[in-house]
Amino acid sequence: MQQITPAQLKDWAAQQSQRPVLLDVRESWECETASTKPEHLDLVHMPMQSIPGRLAELDASRPIACLCHHGARSQQVAHFLAQQGYDVVNVAGGIHAWSLQVDPTVPVY
Repeated sequence: MQQITPAQLKDWAAQQSQRPVLLDVRESWECETASTKPEHLDLVHMPMQSIPGRLAELDASRPIACLCHHGARSQQVAHFLAQQGYDVVNVAGGIHAWSLQVDPTVPVY
């Protein structure tokens, strides 16, 4: 599974043939606590446990970067999506690393 840091995400997105999706797999309360909306990706929120039932909502032709709090849940989701044929990467360090590397206004929790 390819790992990219939040700092690498913009360059990764620019290399894709279609506009990528940033799939945030955290719980709703976590997204309310700390979230981001990068210009170069479309943000989609689906809590980890809901993904198998909502798989049809994800466009398999678009690249996906999975995001969670620190990167563990998103890595599990990325593996699952890869097994389903999706083009997917994991954002290593999650929203916590995003705050440290990209946008310090994103709260750390």
